Amino acid sequence: MRLLFIFILIPLIEIALFVTVGDLIGLWPTLLIVLATAVIGTSLVRSQGLSVMRDIQTSMDRLDNPAAPLAHGAMILLSGILLVTPGFFTDFVGFALLVPKVRDHVFNLIRSRITINGVQMNAASRGPGRGSAGRAAGDVIDGEFREIDPDSLPPRPGNHPSGWKQD
Repeated sequence: MRLLFIFILIPLIEIALFVTVGDLIGLWPTLLIVLATAVIGTSLVRSQGLSVMRDIQTSMDRLDNPAAPLAHGAMILLSGILLVTPGFFTDFVGFALLVPKVRDHVFNLIRSRITINGVQMNAASRGPGRGSAGRAAGDVIDGEFREIDPDSLPPRPGNHPSGWKQD
């Protein structure tokens, strides 16, 4: 019900703002402002989106929790959608989401309403400088081997020496 209310309310606000601003400054300046906000907003979204992508990559490389950079990226994406949508109210909200302090506040609001029951991070459990099996990167595993001629082994069921390969 709340979502339906929002989908009805936002267009009504936009229409009222278009009529009011158009009455104050005229049709063409109003349309020019809407077009300019879309162009300026798109360029801001692109630059901030690239910055957040670097933050996400850095967070993943350090095996840190990427929740904040991912949330910022989602809010920048939403900002881009709002800025491309014609309207003054959506432009205001879109530009507001481009301000990092506003995104931090929204993220903290959302995070306070979410309960996380558990987190499992396989790579993080290895720790920094660890290999795939949890060993330190400088550890050496020493071993010996010898080649065995498969024809010298006694036959097994299926006429294959090891039993690993079957026809």
